[in-house]
Amino acid sequence: MSQIIKVIEVVSESRNSWEDAAQNAVIDASKTINNITGVDVVGFKGVVQDGKIINYKAHCKIAFVVKH
Repeated sequence: MSQIIKVIEVVSESRNSWEDAAQNAVIDASKTINNITGVDVVGFKGVVQDGKIINYKAHCKIAFVVKH
């Protein structure tokens, strides 16, 4: 039997790191989506203030099974 996988795109953020921003994307998505099978980090962005990154953003594609 084949599976059907759906992919959504989300942008999440963190004040600590890009890794935390990506993890937050998965954590937040898993609150409303079941069967998450993977995450693809498409890109990173940061907000800079006074020469320092103060906000990290991760653009992610999250894959999940919708049919087994």
